[in-house]
Order: sequence, then structure tokens, then C-alpha cells
Amino acid sequence: MRSAARLLRSLALVTALTMLAPLCGHAQTANGNGHAAPRMRFQEQVVMLPKAAIPSRIDLEATVFKPAGEGPFPLVVINHGKAPGRPGVQGRARFPAQSVEFLRRGYVVVLPMRQGFARSGGAYVGGSCDIESNGMMQADDVVATLDFMATQPYVDMERIVVIGQSHGGLTTMAFSTIGYPGVRGVVNFAGGLRNLNCPDWEERLVDAFAAYGSLARYPSLWVYGDNDSYWPVPLPSRMFNAFKARATGPAARARLIDVGEFGADSHRLFSAREGIPVWLPEVGNFFRALGMPFDTGT
Repeated sequence: MRSAARLLRSLALVTALTMLAPLCGHAQTANGNGHAAPRMRFQEQVVMLPKAAIPSRIDLEATVFKPAGEGPFPLVVINHGKAPGRPGVQGRARFPAQSVEFLRRGYVVVLPMRQGFARSGGAYVGGSCDIESNGMMQADDVVATLDFMATQPYVDMERIVVIGQSHGGLTTMAFSTIGYPGVRGVVNFAGGLRNLNCPDWEERLVDAFAAYGSLARYPSLWVYGDNDSYWPVPLPSRMFNAFKARATGPAARARLIDVGEFGADSHRLFSAREGIPVWLPEVGNFFRALGMPFDTGT
């Protein structure tokens, strides 16, 4: 079934793709030492990429940031979380300050809006108490994103890291069960899914991560804090321990970073600009351990 879906995606790439005109920009952010980084130029594009679906193909809205030059550049995928309210009115994820940190280090960054979010087609996948299945359905959109990026000549598809925040972190860990060529590792920032209509949602969340651990294929870095408004202590360590207890092979190289308390809510660690100096050194060490470049100007 998955092979047939990939074939349909490949055919869809040939028949339909909408791209908006590229935008040139520049940015200046704090580096891992808290100092201002030099300005850099980059290209931003908004694309509608195809996803094979039943009964017909749907298009996913995505933002692509590309450093200056022809490449090929290694790739970072950033999976967004879910904002309060209806997913269809959620804004397009850009994470500009965070994305620039990867751009400065020579990466292309793609931020796909999953099915039902923003201008992406299809219905939002949510509302069920089956958290494990929810994550796997979300992960299909990551596969569609990578299939599209593989058609871009400036992308080095042998060097890929997938990152996710909140619901995107759950998506990322579900994706870690899928063998996709070129993926080196995954990073989970405060990942999970909470449905208060399900009285046992915490147990279901732990069980979902345990199930992902039994099938996971890549090293992973988990970043959580102690004052997370979504995941009360000790839930983050329970999720991580359930995953790691089942993980084998490269996936056994899973590491949890507890950042302690961050501001008013550590759930915002990745999305807040002031969180960058906290997580960037740890992410840099993880990338280097994967054999991925992480020096500025690389």
C-alpha cells in the first residue's frame, strides 16, 4: 500500500504543482552564544505540493527557505503544532528566527502544513482518542513533503533531519517508524497530542510513543521542560522511557534533554525566539553526532 501511494505521489508531481513567486529576504538572529549573527540572504517560496489521497489527490501548503547558491544543500523538515481554534484558519508556519539558524548553517528548510491546516486540502485528522493512529496519519504528510523535495535539484536527499514541535513532535516520532532514504535523525520538541475528551489521554499518549519506539529507525533528540502547560511532570519522562524501552538499533540512540523551567511555559521553547540559545547547542551536538554539518557558513 505504501509503495502504491508513493507511485501516485510521483505521478502527481509531474501533473500538478503550484508555486508562488520566490521572495528574497534577509534575517539577523541570536546565535547559540546569545550574540547577534550576521545578516544573510535567503529565498522563501510558498508551494502547494501534491499528496496522493483517496478518492483524489490533495495539495499541501508548505514554506520552503533556501540559502543563496545552487546547492545541493542538506534538508531540515519542521513540523508545526496545532494552534487553538479551527485548523483551517491556522496561519502558515514559518518559524523565521528558528529557520534562519539552519539556513545560516547551509540547510534548506521546509515547513509543510499538514492536511486540513491553513490552505492545505483535505479534512483535519483529529478528534479521535487513538493517538497512535493520529500520529501515523500525520506522518504521511511528511512523506509527501520529502517526495516533493526530492524533485528539487538544490536538495541533498542523502542528508535529512526531521524536526517537530508539539503535535508536530508527535508527527515526527510517528514518522521515525518509516524508513525513508537519507533521513539521519529526528528531533522532538515537546511532542504529543492532548484530547481532554478522552479521560485516559495521558496513558494513550504514553502507549503511542511505546508503539513508535518498537518500530523506530533513527536516533532521536527529545527536548521538554518542567513547566509545560500541556505535559505535566512526569509525563515527558514517561513518554520518553516508554519509547526507549522498545527502541532497538539506531533508534536506541534516543536522548531526552530536560531544560527545566522556561519562561511562563516551556511548551513554547522552540517557537519563542528567546528559546533559541537554550536548544541550539544541544541540537548542534545532535546534528554533528549524525555526521551532519552545523558550523555557520558550512
